Amino acid sequence: MLLIVWKWNCVSGGQKERLKETKRTIIYTFLSVGEHPLDEGSNEDSLLICCFSFILTDHTQRMFTGNNSTVTEFILAGLTNQPELQLPLFLLFLGIYLFTVVGNLGMIILIGLSSHLHTPMYYFLSCLSFIDFCHSTVITPKMLVNFVVEKNIISYPECMTQLYFFLIFVIADCYMLAVMAYDRYVAICRPLLYNVIMSPQICSGLVSVVYIMAFLGATTHTACMLKVFFCKKNVINHYFCDLLPLLKLSCSSTYINEAMILFFGSLNIFAPVLTIVSSYIYIIASILRIQSTEGRSKAFSTCSSHIMAVSLFYGSTAFMYLQPSSVGSMDQGKVSSVFYTIVIPMLNPLIYSLRNKDVKVALRKILQRRKFW
Repeated sequence: MLLIVWKWNCVSGGQKERLKETKRTIIYTFLSVGEHPLDEGSNEDSLLICCFSFILTDHTQRMFTGNNSTVTEFILAGLTNQPELQLPLFLLFLGIYLFTVVGNLGMIILIGLSSHLHTPMYYFLSCLSFIDFCHSTVITPKMLVNFVVEKNIISYPECMTQLYFFLIFVIADCYMLAVMAYDRYVAICRPLLYNVIMSPQICSGLVSVVYIMAFLGATTHTACMLKVFFCKKNVINHYFCDLLPLLKLSCSSTYINEAMILFFGSLNIFAPVLTIVSSYIYIIASILRIQSTEGRSKAFSTCSSHIMAVSLFYGSTAFMYLQPSSVGSMDQGKVSSVFYTIVIPMLNPLIYSLRNKDVKVALRKILQRRKFW
């Protein structure tokens, strides 16, 4: 458009008339004034520059706000559309969320107040409890709203924010489980070097790596999602803003997004799983060398609980993300998502902590101290 204005004084005759008609067409189209002619005194160049400025401003605003779509809000479909199930499911998931909050925050406070729990194992345990608490808090409250309102509306920025923090904590959960398995490997297979290998600096470094991987994956996925164009459909067939349900609403190509999901999904699942499997192979080999039958059964019991939780988490995550978007239904994805977003954060305090003798002793001391006060 600026080129038309610049060339106005450089042409004459029929070309000048055609440029004039082109300018008027642009102005009429933009201002929606039909085919009525402009007044003789109208400044067409000024109007044309104003049109261009408006378009440029609108494009710049979209670029900086990150909204590359005409859709400004989404509707979360939730778990089910059956009215008779809304209240029971609301009460069920409310109870699970309250248990998750109390269990994980209670574990963090207990480890912080008990000096004999200030070891690498319980340091990682408190980090896992914090991740599980945040993971559940990002998802569950918004899901509970869906059971009590007719339409659970979430704006485009809120949806992208929920997606970003959900990815941070789900990826951090993957790597934290691997770090905890490595800690148990060092404690059982190299007990004499445990304090040297798992020094405070090493522990802090491992946790830093966990969050670096989480931020890297979440930032990449969210940045790719901001490039996706949403034009008409705005009903997300899920109870939160997740990658695959959002991509199903796209009006543009999702090839890069699906490639990133496959790459980071494989990395964030297989790398921790290999670490966990390798650690437990050495752990089981060490346990088999224990002479005491009671000691071996106790160790195997602890390992089986950990393996069960890891299998639920990684199995449901792999089922959701390591399949093509055209395979399976979103209803199956919802069920698998419930496990790693709601059920696992509730079970982790039970599996890793409340069955632990040291934790029970620390809790008993805290309660006795409170009675004394």
